[in-house]
Amino acid sequence: MSNPERRMFGLVGHPVGHSVSPAMHSAAFRAHQLPHIYSAFDVPTAAELARFVDDIRSGLIAGANVTIPHKRAVMSLVDEVDSSAEDVGVANVLCASASRRVTAHNTDVIALRDELALLLGSAPPRGDDAAGPRGPSPSPRQRAVIIGAGGAAFAAIAACKMLGYHLISITTRSWTSTEVMLESPAGQRASELGALTAPWPIPSDRAVSSKSSAALRLNWTEFTVAADLIVQATSAGMVGGPPGDEVTSIIPWDSLSPGVCLYDVVYNPPVTPFLRLARERGLRAADGLGMLVGQAAQSFTLWTGLPAPVDVMRAAAEDSLRKATGGR
Repeated sequence: MSNPERRMFGLVGHPVGHSVSPAMHSAAFRAHQLPHIYSAFDVPTAAELARFVDDIRSGLIAGANVTIPHKRAVMSLVDEVDSSAEDVGVANVLCASASRRVTAHNTDVIALRDELALLLGSAPPRGDDAAGPRGPSPSPRQRAVIIGAGGAAFAAIAACKMLGYHLISITTRSWTSTEVMLESPAGQRASELGALTAPWPIPSDRAVSSKSSAALRLNWTEFTVAADLIVQATSAGMVGGPPGDEVTSIIPWDSLSPGVCLYDVVYNPPVTPFLRLARERGLRAADGLGMLVGQAAQSFTLWTGLPAPVDVMRAAAEDSLRKATGGR
């Protein structure tokens, strides 16, 4: 059998300096003795993102992962949208066909669903069923809270629905009032996905004061106190991202249910302010490394048609994180 042609894959987003994806995918390629290359591409603007997609279409790049802030914007730049991305409205994987048509996929939803199921204590089925729309057979659950309104947050809404949550509340810092929230494309999309939207619980100096905004803020806090699950789905606390106290300040920490589970999609650093405060109170909490590995494993298979070496990928990600944090 002839040696496969070397191909270039990559991560596109801004910022990308914190990412362990190059180490993880490079290890996966080595495990299968593939000569491929994986690099991180810092792409801050929409124009640069469009050129990057054109590079995939031209054959210069064979495929890519997409991270913040481009998971929604990239949907309008591709030739085809797989149902996995169409259903949730965001994409995190780009694949090129033999005819060089670019297709957008979403592997975040299944990866996050699996991680949340493990955190909640009901692991999903493995094998073919793990990637299907049926998902695990959940135990009865009531309320999930999601912080953020980007690609990870939309994936969290879909994952929570798969896990049996019927009441899902979502808020984000840019929703300074009910009016802003209702006019926001992200707010409208969250509602379409079945989530209850709420203005940011702590009004800023520029927030428009209204009775409806005040009532929804109060309702969000009461909802959170009774929640079974809280998902931090922003870049707050991430290396190179905004401060973590942006999200920790809105959580009624001392009033949370002792049985609540908390998940932070951030994986670098391994302990964010959100996770630190959760663990100080003895609450069950997990970081986003498992989600990262899970979505990357699916990406690898989409690009190569080969089974992903998941253990190798996770070990490479953990090693890269240890080096980045000086062994901490």
